[in-house]
Amino acid sequence: MPSLSDKQLLRWLRPGMHVKRWLGLLVLGVAIMGLGISYLLREAYLTYTFPGVAYYLTLQFIPRYLRGMLFVGMSGWLLLTALWNLNRALLAPFLENNHGDPIAVRIYNHHARQRGPRVVAIGGGTGLSMLLSGLKEHSSNLTAIVTVADDGGSSGRLRREMGVLPPGDLRNCIAALAEAEPLMRSLFQYRFSEGSGLEGHSFGNLFIVAMSGVTGNFEEAIRATSRVLNVRGQILPSTLANVSLTALTDTGERIHGESRITEAGRPLREIFIEPADARAYPEAIDAIGEADMIVVGPGSLFTSILPNLLVHDIREAIEASEALKVYVCNVATQRGETDSFTVADHIRVLERHLGRRVFHHVLANNNVSEPLPPTWHSEPVSVNGAGAHEPRLVVADVISEDNRYRHNPQKLARALMRIYDGRSPISSPSPVEDELVF
Repeated sequence: MPSLSDKQLLRWLRPGMHVKRWLGLLVLGVAIMGLGISYLLREAYLTYTFPGVAYYLTLQFIPRYLRGMLFVGMSGWLLLTALWNLNRALLAPFLENNHGDPIAVRIYNHHARQRGPRVVAIGGGTGLSMLLSGLKEHSSNLTAIVTVADDGGSSGRLRREMGVLPPGDLRNCIAALAEAEPLMRSLFQYRFSEGSGLEGHSFGNLFIVAMSGVTGNFEEAIRATSRVLNVRGQILPSTLANVSLTALTDTGERIHGESRITEAGRPLREIFIEPADARAYPEAIDAIGEADMIVVGPGSLFTSILPNLLVHDIREAIEASEALKVYVCNVATQRGETDSFTVADHIRVLERHLGRRVFHHVLANNNVSEPLPPTWHSEPVSVNGAGAHEPRLVVADVISEDNRYRHNPQKLARALMRIYDGRSPISSPSPVEDELVF
């Protein structure tokens, strides 16, 4: 967030001064207005003959003292509701996890995020949660659409034993967007290292599954868990169907199951979801339709990103959306999925599965001052050659200096916001290479 000058701080603080005084004046004004309306109504009753239905609409069949008590009760309820929500709005900046910032900065940042663009992030794994942790500093209007094809580890065991959707990727996104205390987030991500039946399970996964039993369904469990952890934004599954993955390798072999595909480590040609006609989660479709920007990636191309895009309704909604659409390319290739892939190779795979070119921009890393192994790095080459009407390639330093095989959440979010703020007309994307400098 931008730094604030003294004048800006005063401008943001001044409206909040003397809150009680102006609230009291507001209540007094409402009371006087109500008194004036009552005089007008009484005069109207005395000088005008109303239709018979007015007798029932104005509750004249009830004694006057009961009518008075009823109206006083209704007004009291409305006032309490208004005051409750007013307090929540005023206190919201102080409930966020930014206790080290000055009060004025908290208020400014909160309101700036409230006015941020509506961003829909699509993917799974650690890539999506990392992206969300950076974006939440720029906007509170975030929606994560998460793959539910995971069948390994704790998520896979719960999926098989409890018949629920795999909660792991959803849990990571909740933790990334949570405004709870750090200790609570650490507890949510805690993984048991021992214990019969518990070893390998994440506490957050067990919490979500338990919440689904309390609330009655999995999607309500995600909403309830998000409320408990004060999540900024919303997390939605791409589908409620019990989908699984099947991969076709370069040699024609078929591998069934997301965990087996990852373990096999063989070059992949194509990926499928079963059932192929799985319906998208309706709220995910609504979020895509209302988005200002749709971000796909980073993450495992075949096992985290494509499973969402292969849900027919999701794919159709993205194509129909007028939002700015950005694909974030991985900074490193993945063994058995994208060995030796360039940026153009990633785009070709997406287009082969989607059938159309839907992205307006592709964001790739250009920080290669310390060369990575050539078989691991996704070089930021132009997407020229992928066909006509290629997306616009944008390159920026988006890697983490601590782990150059990963994105830096803050760098990535800033790059995406720069693309959004300087977006070109999205009706005719072109293969021009831009560079963002920070």
